[in-house]
Amino acid sequence: MASAPAIAYDAERAQETVELIETIGATGLTGLLGITIRDYSAGRFVTELALRDQLMLAAGNLLHAGTALTLADTTAGWGCLVNLPAGIGGFTTIEGKANFLATARSHDVLTCTAVLLHGGRTTQVWDAEVRRSADDRLVSSYRCTQSLIEQARN
Repeated sequence: MASAPAIAYDAERAQETVELIETIGATGLTGLLGITIRDYSAGRFVTELALRDQLMLAAGNLLHAGTALTLADTTAGWGCLVNLPAGIGGFTTIEGKANFLATARSHDVLTCTAVLLHGGRTTQVWDAEVRRSADDRLVSSYRCTQSLIEQARN
Protein backbone atom coordinates (compact mmCIF):
# COMPACT_ATOMS: atom_id res chain seq x y z
CA MET A 1 0.00 0.00 0.00
CA ALA A 2 1.13 3.55 -0.69
CA SER A 3 2.24 5.84 2.11
CA ALA A 4 -0.19 8.48 3.32
CA PRO A 5 0.05 12.07 2.09
CA ALA A 6 1.08 14.75 4.57
CA ILE A 7 -1.94 16.00 6.54
CA ALA A 8 -2.42 18.11 9.65
CA TYR A 9 -2.95 15.26 12.13
CA ASP A 10 -4.08 16.05 15.67
CA ALA A 11 -3.27 13.03 17.90
CA GLU A 12 -5.40 14.30 20.80
CA ARG A 13 -8.43 14.87 18.56
CA ALA A 14 -7.83 11.44 16.99
CA GLN A 15 -7.87 9.75 20.42
CA GLU A 16 -11.13 11.51 21.34
CA THR A 17 -12.64 10.44 18.01
CA VAL A 18 -11.59 6.81 18.52
CA GLU A 19 -13.16 6.81 21.99
CA LEU A 20 -16.39 8.14 20.47
CA ILE A 21 -16.27 5.54 17.66
CA GLU A 22 -15.83 2.75 20.21
CA THR A 23 -18.79 3.99 22.26
CA ILE A 24 -21.20 4.72 19.42
CA GLY A 25 -20.01 1.87 17.20
CA ALA A 26 -20.84 -0.69 19.87
CA THR A 27 -24.54 0.13 19.45
CA GLY A 28 -24.76 -0.21 15.66
CA LEU A 29 -23.79 -2.51 12.82
CA THR A 30 -20.08 -2.47 13.62
CA GLY A 31 -20.80 -3.58 17.18
CA LEU A 32 -23.16 -6.30 15.95
CA LEU A 33 -20.44 -7.60 13.61
CA GLY A 34 -17.73 -7.28 16.27
CA ILE A 35 -15.31 -4.98 14.41
CA THR A 36 -12.54 -3.79 16.74
CA ILE A 37 -9.94 -1.07 16.38
CA ARG A 38 -6.33 -2.31 16.42
CA ASP A 39 -4.25 0.74 15.50
CA TYR A 40 -4.45 4.20 13.97
CA SER A 41 -2.15 7.06 13.03
CA ALA A 42 -1.95 9.90 10.53
CA GLY A 43 -3.41 8.58 7.28
CA ARG A 44 -3.74 4.97 8.50
CA PHE A 45 -6.37 2.92 10.35
CA VAL A 46 -6.41 -0.80 11.25
CA THR A 47 -9.33 -2.96 12.39
CA GLU A 48 -9.95 -6.62 13.06
CA LEU A 49 -12.94 -8.93 12.80
CA ALA A 50 -13.14 -12.44 14.25
CA LEU A 51 -15.34 -14.48 11.92
CA ARG A 52 -18.20 -16.67 13.08
CA ASP A 53 -20.96 -18.61 11.36
CA GLN A 54 -23.39 -15.65 11.36
CA LEU A 55 -21.01 -13.65 9.12
CA MET A 56 -20.70 -16.38 6.48
CA LEU A 57 -22.95 -17.34 3.54
CA ALA A 58 -24.30 -20.06 5.85
CA ALA A 59 -23.06 -21.82 8.98
CA GLY A 60 -19.82 -23.64 8.18
CA ASN A 61 -19.68 -22.05 4.72
CA LEU A 62 -17.49 -19.41 3.05
CA LEU A 63 -17.19 -15.71 3.83
CA HIS A 64 -20.06 -13.50 2.72
CA ALA A 65 -18.66 -10.72 0.49
CA GLY A 66 -20.77 -8.17 2.37
CA THR A 67 -18.86 -8.97 5.55
CA ALA A 68 -15.49 -8.13 3.94
CA LEU A 69 -16.98 -5.06 2.23
CA THR A 70 -18.45 -3.77 5.49
CA LEU A 71 -15.13 -4.27 7.27
CA ALA A 72 -13.26 -2.36 4.54
CA ASP A 73 -15.78 0.48 4.33
CA THR A 74 -15.91 0.81 8.11
CA THR A 75 -12.13 0.91 8.41
CA ALA A 76 -11.79 3.56 5.69
CA GLY A 77 -14.64 5.57 7.22
CA TRP A 78 -13.16 5.48 10.70
CA GLY A 79 -9.80 6.43 9.21
CA CYS A 80 -11.47 9.40 7.55
CA LEU A 81 -13.07 10.49 10.84
CA VAL A 82 -9.76 10.33 12.70
CA ASN A 83 -8.03 12.31 9.94
CA LEU A 84 -10.61 15.03 9.28
CA PRO A 85 -9.06 18.45 8.71
CA ALA A 86 -9.97 21.39 10.95
CA GLY A 87 -13.35 22.89 10.13
CA ILE A 88 -14.76 19.64 8.78
CA GLY A 89 -17.58 18.09 10.80
CA GLY A 90 -18.06 14.80 9.00
CA PHE A 91 -18.07 12.94 5.71
CA THR A 92 -20.13 10.71 3.47
CA THR A 93 -18.93 7.96 1.18
CA ILE A 94 -19.64 8.96 -2.42
CA GLU A 95 -17.97 6.03 -4.20
CA GLY A 96 -16.64 2.60 -3.31
CA LYS A 97 -15.16 -0.28 -5.32
CA ALA A 98 -14.16 -3.70 -4.05
CA ASN A 99 -12.36 -6.67 -5.57
CA PHE A 100 -12.64 -10.03 -3.84
CA LEU A 101 -9.57 -12.20 -4.30
CA ALA A 102 -9.88 -14.99 -1.71
CA THR A 103 -12.26 -16.21 0.95
CA ALA A 104 -12.16 -17.16 4.61
CA ARG A 105 -13.99 -19.52 6.95
CA SER A 106 -15.57 -19.32 10.38
CA HIS A 107 -13.00 -18.86 13.13
CA ASP A 108 -10.58 -17.05 10.77
CA VAL A 109 -9.70 -13.49 11.77
CA LEU A 110 -9.73 -10.70 9.20
CA THR A 111 -7.50 -7.65 9.54
CA CYS A 112 -8.18 -4.53 7.52
CA THR A 113 -5.65 -1.75 6.95
CA ALA A 114 -6.88 1.47 5.35
CA VAL A 115 -4.45 4.08 4.03
CA LEU A 116 -5.22 7.64 2.99
CA LEU A 117 -4.20 8.18 -0.65
CA HIS A 118 -5.56 11.70 -1.09
CA GLY A 119 -6.37 14.17 1.66
CA GLY A 120 -7.86 17.16 -0.09
CA ARG A 121 -9.91 20.14 0.95
CA THR A 122 -13.24 18.55 -0.06
CA THR A 123 -12.51 14.84 -0.47
CA GLN A 124 -10.41 11.99 0.84
CA VAL A 125 -9.55 8.80 -1.06
CA TRP A 126 -8.78 5.64 0.94
CA ASP A 127 -7.43 2.23 -0.02
CA ALA A 128 -8.24 -0.69 2.28
CA GLU A 129 -6.90 -4.22 2.24
CA VAL A 130 -8.69 -7.05 4.03
CA ARG A 131 -6.39 -9.98 4.90
CA ARG A 132 -6.70 -13.30 6.66
CA SER A 133 -4.57 -12.99 9.78
CA ALA A 134 -3.44 -16.63 9.79
CA ASP A 135 -1.58 -16.49 6.45
CA ASP A 136 -1.75 -12.77 5.50
CA ARG A 137 -3.64 -13.70 2.30
CA LEU A 138 -5.34 -10.75 0.60
CA VAL A 139 -9.10 -11.35 0.72
CA SER A 140 -10.35 -8.03 -0.61
CA SER A 141 -9.04 -4.75 -1.98
CA TYR A 142 -11.28 -1.70 -1.58
CA ARG A 143 -11.04 1.94 -2.66
CA CYS A 144 -13.47 4.66 -1.67
CA THR A 145 -13.91 8.40 -1.98
CA GLN A 146 -15.23 10.40 0.97
CA SER A 147 -16.88 13.78 0.51
CA LEU A 148 -15.99 16.05 3.44
CA ILE A 149 -18.78 18.03 5.10
CA GLU A 150 -18.08 21.40 6.70
CA GLN A 151 -19.05 21.98 10.31
CA ALA A 152 -22.39 23.75 10.72
CA ARG A 153 -22.04 27.46 11.28
CA ASN A 154 -24.11 29.05 14.03
